[in-house]
Amino acid sequence: MKLPADSLIAMEKLTRYLLVPQARGDKSAFLALAGFGPANADALAGALRSHLMNDEAIPAENSVYGQFYEIRGRLTGPTGRALMVKTVWMTEHLSGQTKFITLVPDRGNQPS
Repeated sequence: MKLPADSLIAMEKLTRYLLVPQARGDKSAFLALAGFGPANADALAGALRSHLMNDEAIPAENSVYGQFYEIRGRLTGPTGRALMVKTVWMTEHLSGQTKFITLVPDRGNQPS
């Protein structure tokens, strides 16, 4: 299934979390492999939007807050390198709005 094209991708999630080195659960080094960094967070937002539009969403957990979905696929960075990722999205029960939650490397599915 496809998630809505107008799903929210909060820039703060990218600039204050994913693209910033973290003591635990760091994803910035992984994303930097494809050229994503704090200076080009808009490129990551665009790649996530393409991922959302091109790859299939699979329903995951349903919580009191909303229905979660996972999308596995390829993010192509500014360098042209592709990273295989699993992204998590949630459709909120109260608002009906779908929003980006996070991404993790899809380690078992990286391109050679």
